[in-house]
This record gives sequence, C-alpha cells and structure tokens, in this order.
Amino acid sequence: MFGFAKTRMVSPEKALPGRDEPIPVPPRHEVLDAPLAPPFPDGAEIAEFALGCFWGAERKFWQTPGVLSTSVGYEGGYTPNPTYEEVCSGLTGHTETVRVVYDPAEVAYDDLLRVFWEAHDPTQGMRQGNDVGSQYRSAIFARTDVQQKAAEASRDTYQQVLTNAGYAPITTEITRATDFYYAEDYHQQYLQKVPNGYCGIGGTGLSCPADAAPAE
Repeated sequence: MFGFAKTRMVSPEKALPGRDEPIPVPPRHEVLDAPLAPPFPDGAEIAEFALGCFWGAERKFWQTPGVLSTSVGYEGGYTPNPTYEEVCSGLTGHTETVRVVYDPAEVAYDDLLRVFWEAHDPTQGMRQGNDVGSQYRSAIFARTDVQQKAAEASRDTYQQVLTNAGYAPITTEITRATDFYYAEDYHQQYLQKVPNGYCGIGGTGLSCPADAAPAE
C-alpha cells in the first residue's frame, strides 16, 4: 500500500508541513567552480527540469557546453524546505529537480530541452526505470512564457518521434516554475563526489529533432 501511495500525487492538505529554515547550500559547484545560489552572472538564465533521479540528471546538464552552474533540489509540490527522506515518502508532492544556470549566448533553451528529452523516457508516469514514486515523474518548470511555449512545442514534436517508434504518450508535466528548494549538500554534484555512484538515467535512444522548438 505504501508503494502504491508513492505513485499518486499527494493532496495539499495531506502534504507534510516542512519547515521555515532552508537547507544550507554549498558555496561552489564541485565541477564548474561556480555559485550554486544567486547571484548569478549578468545575462545568465535559469531552466529547471525533472527527469528521474537527480544524481545522473544533473551530470547530463553540467556536461553541456554553455551551462554555467547546476544544482539539485525539490520542486512542484507543497512542502516548504523538505528533506530528501520526506520527498522520498511521496508526501511532499515534489519532484527531484535539476536547476540549470546557462549562458543563452552559448547554449539555447531549445538545446537544453533536447538534453532533457533524450536523457530519459518521458512516457513512464510516476517512475523512471527502477525508480518508482511521484518524485521521479518527468517535468519541465517553465520560468517564462517563452520557455513554456518552447517546452510545449518540443513535447509535441518529440511525441511524434516516440509514437513512430511505438512508445506511449508523453506524461511530462509542463507547468510554471514554483519554489525551488535546494537539496542537501551530499546530493549536489553527487556523481562527481562518488564517480561509481548510482545513476538511474537512461533515454529511449531516440533523438529529439533540432527544430523541436520554435525560434524565439
């Protein structure tokens, strides 16, 4: 019953209460030697994605040219400043989310969307591979109207690719960004700290077309 409950979205009134105090954020990125928290460099933009376990997902983005910084946290639910254990209970409503700080002169949001789609299977609902629970659901948290439209357009284009290959409909949640709560220190750049650590990220092997999103 507990496992079944974890695959259903908790209601706001049943979500854990959380706390007022934010989790401390490490000062610098383990790989990119950049700040994890604002202020960020002038001209930098932010994108936020959930695509399963955030350990491997974060590495996908810090390896992307033009990305200035990445961090992992919790978003899309109700509980303020949750702990990892609380998120894993399924009682916060949050996803495991990667925040990507990028230079739009070096990498377009469309390119980050392609990394997102190709790094996981977006048709699996409340799971990603062997990782089961609402915190592993696929989501894009758009911070602007431009990001929202680009995400929706890329979803529609990639759906056609998946449909042609026999996949089910995309279950990715595309919504406006809410509060992003930083995860604990040991989760930040986890696979840099633990090179042989668990990585549950695995895509379908299908490429997202380069013209998946409209030009800005």
